[in-house]
Amino acid sequence: MITLGLTTWSEHGSLLHEGRERKLTLPEYSQFLPCVELDTPFYGIPRLSSFSKWATETPPEFQFIVKANQVMTRHRGPETVGALNEQEVFTQFKQNITPLAAAGKLKSILLQFPPFFGVSSENITYLNQVRDYLGDLPAAVEFRNPTWYQEKFRQRTLGLLRQLNFSHVIVDEPQTPAGSVPYFPVATNQLAILRLHGRNFAGWANQGKDWRSQRTLWRYSTNELKNFVPDIQRLTQETKEVCVIFNNNSGGDAADNALALQQLLGIEFTGLAPQQIDLF
Repeated sequence: MITLGLTTWSEHGSLLHEGRERKLTLPEYSQFLPCVELDTPFYGIPRLSSFSKWATETPPEFQFIVKANQVMTRHRGPETVGALNEQEVFTQFKQNITPLAAAGKLKSILLQFPPFFGVSSENITYLNQVRDYLGDLPAAVEFRNPTWYQEKFRQRTLGLLRQLNFSHVIVDEPQTPAGSVPYFPVATNQLAILRLHGRNFAGWANQGKDWRSQRTLWRYSTNELKNFVPDIQRLTQETKEVCVIFNNNSGGDAADNALALQQLLGIEFTGLAPQQIDLF
């Protein structure tokens, strides 16, 4: 099975052939794509009532990839969110996402680790601790430090992810000299996630004041999208699901790219929300 989704739902007015100033609602988004990546929990864990609302206003088969809070991935210490320790943050996160898990709508928790989270005994121990904290909840790991993919560590990295039942997040991103991880299309469990950030080298490398608005400013060409197709199709033979998330949001290109890839793959999605027909 192949699924496609975008990061957030509000920024993709092009799905309705409207401009970026038109903020999409989640029910509108769910008319077109079967999953979404929810990034807001990285900055602050939404209330249980918010997760419950999102679960009830989407079709039964719709699913969410929920980004882990920044404390959970050690971007920040627990004191930044008013918590006593990491475990307290994990506990709150797990409690609040209960409505999604109970409804079968939690595709995965996305653990995007920071660039300074490299291969070390301490970080390997922490990955084991994260699995203990999460129990049997589905989770995926995205590394931002290239040491995990060095030849001497690569197979052990994949083995660790398999042992802990973490999905390996396959990333496509600009290949800067020191701060990028390679595109490495290997699955470690029954859910393979491809997260496509675009290839804006200058925007990715430049950490100036406009960095966040420029880093994912990229529109994949038809040929670039075609190059993903063989790997996606191969992964479908090795896993139950391949989920492709477009994170190239800065210029509003993600939705158009997702629909173009859907056409290239020749797939249709069932179980979407019914599309509203505007007669006037």
